[in-house]
Amino acid sequence: MRKSLLICLLLAGCASPQTLPAAPEALHSSFLVLDTHLDVPVHFSRQGWSFADAHTLENDIVQVDIPRMAAGNLDGGFFSIYTAQGPLTDKGYAEARDFARGRSDEIDAMLSQNADKILPARTAADARRIDAAGKLIAFKSMENSYPLGKDLGLLQDFYTRGVRMAGPVHSSNNQFADSSGDTPKWNGLSPLGREWVKEMNRLGMVIDGSHASDTAFDQLVALSKTPLILSHTSPKAVSDLPRNLDDARLRKLAESGGAICVSTIFLAPMNLPPEKAELFGKLDYIGEMTPSEQAEYVQAWNALEKSEPLWAVDFEKYMAAVLHVIKVAGVDHTCFGGDWDGGGGFKGFADITALPKVTARLKQAGYSDADIEKMWSGNILRILDAADAAREK
Repeated sequence: MRKSLLICLLLAGCASPQTLPAAPEALHSSFLVLDTHLDVPVHFSRQGWSFADAHTLENDIVQVDIPRMAAGNLDGGFFSIYTAQGPLTDKGYAEARDFARGRSDEIDAMLSQNADKILPARTAADARRIDAAGKLIAFKSMENSYPLGKDLGLLQDFYTRGVRMAGPVHSSNNQFADSSGDTPKWNGLSPLGREWVKEMNRLGMVIDGSHASDTAFDQLVALSKTPLILSHTSPKAVSDLPRNLDDARLRKLAESGGAICVSTIFLAPMNLPPEKAELFGKLDYIGEMTPSEQAEYVQAWNALEKSEPLWAVDFEKYMAAVLHVIKVAGVDHTCFGGDWDGGGGFKGFADITALPKVTARLKQAGYSDADIEKMWSGNILRILDAADAAREK
């Protein structure tokens, strides 16, 4: 929630913010801070679990909850409707559609239960209004358009449910596009994927290029009438993995008006030995576990994380990625999407309470308050505004 520094200035008798060096936490709390990819909805159906409660990484694996949003001044972001890739069949599509609708309903239920603290947003104006009212902001996004099957009319259904950003594909090729994690099938977008772009533009939904193959990314940029967001992507220059974006494409994204929200994932190869891979695969089903089974799962994951950390990364490597993106794409095209609760985070930057460290490091690097706020929220809101303005009324 935005907290003005005016009182501090008056108490200090200062004429302007430049004459009052702010502590990192105070400066960070003065910004509107958004994250474009929050996977915490995977926990919303857990028995005996509440998003309103304070959790710790010692007794849970959750990285985002309402108390920690306050502690890290995360004012809100995009709560993801993630659907795992299944068979490209009518049955697979129907099951995925029902799952995605259910996850959307779970987000709505969380918002209903916590309406005194967090409110749904559909537009950039909503986000600004909710922030001004001192409450947290909840957008919805769709990670993987697989649940749409071959019926693009379902985009309207999810738009009505509040989804305002979607990506065509996840870690495997689907009916819309090639994935960065798979062998090319369509050479980018499929014919249906090209129609998907048109419908996204018509509805005024932001296109998310994360997970798409390089060729699919090129085609998304070329075809979309509005700027793209990469909601959780890292630069190849810092970690040369297929999931990440090279400098030429960073420049292309910036030239088109889009933005890359730097992620905490794939700054190194993912470390998933067999036992840990099995546990990681079960995370999507944590809502089906009893409280005692959840506790066993958490204990097993945390034990393995100590001996076999998922990422061999530290905060300085993460900031090297952020600063590289700023250098190549510019402050007008940089944002943040940590992939919290979806595999993101690492020792020293393990949950959202650590977000003020980013602001402090950006100030140390010489960036202005105005530039930092652009990166935390201004660029995201600008792209939301652009998509909404282009919507066919």
